[in-house]
Amino acid sequence: QVQLVESGGGSVQAGGSLRLSCAVSGAPYMRGCIAWFRQPPGKEREGVASIYTLGDSTTYGASVQGRFTISQDSTADMVFLHMNGLKVEDTAMYYCAATPTVGVLSGGSCSISYVGKYRFWGQGAEVTVSS
Repeated sequence: QVQLVESGGGSVQAGGSLRLSCAVSGAPYMRGCIAWFRQPPGKEREGVASIYTLGDSTTYGASVQGRFTISQDSTADMVFLHMNGLKVEDTAMYYCAATPTVGVLSGGSCSISYVGKYRFWGQGAEVTVSS
């Protein structure tokens, strides 16, 4: 099993920055892909960014490309989401998720297209961006 605990959510004005943290534990082979997803109020959950923990390659959703950065500190078993240039439409519950690479890793990167492929989830961290 894999456990994930998010922290760092909060409220910020548009244009501001936040950093989300995800503390990860469990067998490394069960968490080869770690990703951030978000679920805006009244909408479906969507992929934000992913990192292949064994190769460091990253993938981003189109709406956050160039503004968000996912990174990891493997020695501390932490994954981060650095969010810059926040917009009102970034308001959502943000979830850290992990899964083995089978069926998710393609071309050296972890897909964020299919929410259901990620097996393990944190409890979420709320991010509110005001205008």
